[in-house]
Amino acid sequence: MQIYRLCKTEFAKDLTGTGAKLYGGRWNKINTPCIYAASSRALAVLEFSVNVNELLIPDNLSMVTLEIEQKSVKEILFKNLPKDWKQCPFSAATQDLGTYLLEKGARILKVPSAVIEQEYNFILNPLVAPPAFKLVEITDYPYDRRIKK
Repeated sequence: MQIYRLCKTEFAKDLTGTGAKLYGGRWNKINTPCIYAASSRALAVLEFSVNVNELLIPDNLSMVTLEIEQKSVKEILFKNLPKDWKQCPFSAATQDLGTYLLEKGARILKVPSAVIEQEYNFILNPLVAPPAFKLVEITDYPYDRRIKK
């Protein structure tokens, strides 16, 4: 199965989860490395767009295509999420859950998108060996700034 990540070109080959480790995210606490990706290119663009200030969108972006092992995916069901799972800033409950599962060795988490609940994001664990994902392709992505207007 292929999944997608939109990021600054300088970080496109970085599959260590350093960015998420430094800043945390909806599904991980600071100091827990992971890689966020989406089920489609369109969702990757949407997720990027809601998480970046229009004035800070870099000129050099890349769409990263990753291949994941479906047998390694652990789905977090919508019905099991805390009521505040979509809140910003991020809910401690979702950060605790994701961090716990990653630290226990979950290879890939499948989670609902907070932007479109019927779509899915994937949280990849770069610390589990061998990795359950591989880099397939990196392509330049010219961001259409009309998205943020």
